[in-house]
Amino acid sequence: MLVPSRRRLRIEVWIVLGLSLGQSAVYSVVQLLDKMTRAPLAQGTSTLNRSQSPREYFDLTYQLLDIVFALVPVVLVIYFLSEHRPAFGSGAGGPGASACGKLGFNFARPGKDLLQGLGLAALIGIPSLGLYAAGRALGITTAIIPSALDSYWWTVPVLILSAVRHGIVEEVIVVGYLLDRLPRLGWSIPVAIFASSMLRGSYHLYQGFGPFIGNAIMGVIFAWIYTRTRRVMPLVIAHALLDIVAFVGFSLFGKAVGLG
Repeated sequence: MLVPSRRRLRIEVWIVLGLSLGQSAVYSVVQLLDKMTRAPLAQGTSTLNRSQSPREYFDLTYQLLDIVFALVPVVLVIYFLSEHRPAFGSGAGGPGASACGKLGFNFARPGKDLLQGLGLAALIGIPSLGLYAAGRALGITTAIIPSALDSYWWTVPVLILSAVRHGIVEEVIVVGYLLDRLPRLGWSIPVAIFASSMLRGSYHLYQGFGPFIGNAIMGVIFAWIYTRTRRVMPLVIAHALLDIVAFVGFSLFGKAVGLG
């Protein structure tokens, strides 16, 4: 089996991040600076799901295209991982196993993954509400608007697809992929976990410093669990559930969180 050189792996990682969440992190930093130089963060807002056209079916088309193309870097990651063994552990990532098997991104144990995902969602979601409230009170977090889509028949299904997209993209790339590649580059597991969590926090900086801290902590927990289980699917489920509750709940019942 051909093992890629460290130089090749570095280039590969930069390509993946430049096409996905690394790019998001750069934009997030710029957006944060833009908001901070306009007004105090407490007066700012961050909208997560925006309408992209006043025409219903064009808006639907744009939303679906965004979701589909956001998943392309995940396909790229699976392609890159398909020919190489994982950096640590054995588990499902033995010789000849598919990349999805190496990552634990499959339906090999649906019941257990679902239960773990539900538990993680509760573990992360409840404290996140308190952290958001604290951030708003301290003036370091913007008001977060989970959805600004108009009310159409397709709004809730699209929000669910958007939540699933976020779960897949973030957990497969930031956890599964990076925790395979960074150790291959000579990084220790604790340092790789730290880097993964900082990246997760950084692409949420446009929401303020509170979400940066909360997502960084979430990143440490998720990455640590992944090093023990070698399964990314419970993380995807937990992440998707958190976003579904936020996106759909807000769309159906809420106004801008923290405004007023």
